[in-house]
Amino acid sequence: MPRQDVLSSAKTANRNEFYTQYEDIEKEVNAYVDFNPDVFRDKVILLPCDDPEWSNFTKYFAANFERFGIKKLVSTSYAKGWANVHQLSLFETASPIYDERLHEQHGRKYVLERDVDGSGRIDHKDLEFEYLEGDGDFRSAEVTKLRDEADFIITNPPFNTLFSEFFSWVIESGKQFLFIASINSITYKDVFPYLKENKMWLGTGMGRWISGFIVPSDYELYGTEARVENGKRIVATNSCLWYTNIDHGKRHEPLQLMTMADNLKYNKTLIKRLEKKFGDSTKYPKYENYDAIEVPFTEAIPSDYDGIMGVPVSFLDKYNPEQFEIVWTTDRGGDGRLEGIKLPHTRFDAPVVKGEGQYKRILIRRKKGYCCE
Repeated sequence: MPRQDVLSSAKTANRNEFYTQYEDIEKEVNAYVDFNPDVFRDKVILLPCDDPEWSNFTKYFAANFERFGIKKLVSTSYAKGWANVHQLSLFETASPIYDERLHEQHGRKYVLERDVDGSGRIDHKDLEFEYLEGDGDFRSAEVTKLRDEADFIITNPPFNTLFSEFFSWVIESGKQFLFIASINSITYKDVFPYLKENKMWLGTGMGRWISGFIVPSDYELYGTEARVENGKRIVATNSCLWYTNIDHGKRHEPLQLMTMADNLKYNKTLIKRLEKKFGDSTKYPKYENYDAIEVPFTEAIPSDYDGIMGVPVSFLDKYNPEQFEIVWTTDRGGDGRLEGIKLPHTRFDAPVVKGEGQYKRILIRRKKGYCCE
């Protein structure tokens, strides 16, 4: 099975046990701290859908609790999660309040905010544990209450059909967030408006930026990059990314682009692509059903074109909101929001060139007043 199908398979099978690797969390979060060293200072961070014994989110933020100046770290675990069903957590069994009867039906809450062991520092050894009244589902009243008390929500949420509910749960909180999602969710009707309006954006990388997920022993190791490292089974995927509303430096870096004329003269990749796919490398093709031109990859965006351009979804990985504005997506025919640029045609969704539908595109244009490179 190809890498990009791993999460689709998980969704179909209703399986959610994908644990993020420590180095992937560290690489992503470092970008926010580099941009603003005080981003987490005196803040409360909630890690829902988590379990300190198995998830690296708690381990990472506990290890950096003092460096980041975190006020309080709260993790919640789901009673019916893979780790809790198959093994008891050492955090739980070592606690004086451990109760075997509560293990399978109750979620757990882990709090880090003080030096419990008297070591003179606050780290993972100071996590305090208690049972929740319910099973720890993020939609429950008690986890929602923890959400409302937090400043940040950071996690790797369920990849199955619960994603839309999780997304709404995070958005309605009005809090800052960082979480992992499938690249396919970009054009979801409940997700894309927030990207368009710059109410959220992608993290610092997509594709292979997330190097893989740790999975249970009964998961098949799909994909050429699936592997076993230090006894951990890792599934690789190039179809995941980070969503966030925490600022980082990459989203303010302008794309360095050539003019349309220079692209058509010097951009060899573009020239070959246009010739092979459309039979004409002398111009950017125009869509037959939208008043826009086709730009096959981000680096081929002409710096001096003021009209609407159709670009791949991967453009969002390099999107600078000061340089470009997002018009909308062609997915599902634009959801009725592209009437002003639609042209009479039998096709109503995917953009068409020479009678053939192209893959879904994001329609963008250069910001007025933004100077050509």
